[in-house]
Amino acid sequence: MPSTPSPQSSNAARPSAGSQTDWLQLDQQLCFALYASSLAMTKLYKPLLAPLGLTYPQYLVMLVLWEQDGISVSALGQRLSLDSGTLTPLLKRLEAAKLISRQRAQDDERRVDIGLTATGKALRAQAKRIPQELACASACSLEELSSLTQRLHALRQELSKAQASD
Repeated sequence: MPSTPSPQSSNAARPSAGSQTDWLQLDQQLCFALYASSLAMTKLYKPLLAPLGLTYPQYLVMLVLWEQDGISVSALGQRLSLDSGTLTPLLKRLEAAKLISRQRAQDDERRVDIGLTATGKALRAQAKRIPQELACASACSLEELSSLTQRLHALRQELSKAQASD
């Protein structure tokens, strides 16, 4: 899919002043479409995650750990764009559920590493059904969802760059 020029490099992505579209209508706002979609997605995940005993934020933590077991809390926070104040209670609940263990790194006691327990590793097999169920609920193929995900990652990257340059 061709990439859209960034607003800094071209005016092509900017609405023209004479456009017939009212850019201040709620349904024209990308931020609202993303927000409403995020709410709908989180509601959809709730019954899918209930059999696993996970909330949506806990599921995100587990996804990262299933990719990379033994990650530090700070690296996990960076990956999820969460601060330690938000992450710590999540990790405590996952530890209480015996899905993860937390321990100070031997080489740097300031660092806390997170590891999956055997129960946490086994939970991955149960979670494998979730992407397919999400695809069915969205009426999209896994390929379509993958493409949309890639586009949203690119959007987030551009928005982060714009925020960093301010």
